[in-house]
Amino acid sequence: MQNNIFEGIYEEIFPFWRKISDADREYICQNSHMITYPKGKNIHNGEECSGVILVRSGCLRLSIMSDEGKDITLYRLHKGDLCMLSASCVLSAVTFDVFVDAEENSECCVVSGPAFAAVSERNPDIRIFALETAVSRFSDVMWVMQQILFMSMDKRLAIFLSDESARIGSDTVSLTHGQIARYMGSAREVVSRMLKYFAGEGIVEVSRGGVTILDKKRLRELTF
Repeated sequence: MQNNIFEGIYEEIFPFWRKISDADREYICQNSHMITYPKGKNIHNGEECSGVILVRSGCLRLSIMSDEGKDITLYRLHKGDLCMLSASCVLSAVTFDVFVDAEENSECCVVSGPAFAAVSERNPDIRIFALETAVSRFSDVMWVMQQILFMSMDKRLAIFLSDESARIGSDTVSLTHGQIARYMGSAREVVSRMLKYFAGEGIVEVSRGGVTILDKKRLRELTF
């Protein structure tokens, strides 16, 4: 019965699913698990092969960390998103450590890394899919680095608020200053000062519930 559940999920998300043998499909399903990670749980610390993770609900955060302990958010994964960077045994070319944490209580479908790697060795279509999935995320990573290295803080914050508002379909971004700072790779004090400036200009309203965008036009102008 459980295999039937995974069959339906994988047929939707894996373009190679009907190209591989019945035995390989069965093997992947048998080595899959539904796991609910509580908010704040570290799922992958960069050392082991945690597997291929599909987010069914909730939110996962991928980050890298400096030797001094400062971390930078690379991107977040939401419902329907797939994480390949947690499967180092599948993507041996990825040599840097990536950390994956649950930002919310998150239900995930996890395919064992060694099992996925074993099947991919027999099926070039799987290896191609894994690489393409990982490469597609590197554009997100480069965008983060570009912002940190080359953009002013007001522009970065305006982009973040605009993108987050569009993603959730609401003018109110229900995140704390600390969460925004962590997602942006900045300091909470810097974010708080910039939000205070935005509020003084009538662009946003800051409250305990988060940040409400009052003037979308002016906020959008700051992103250019």
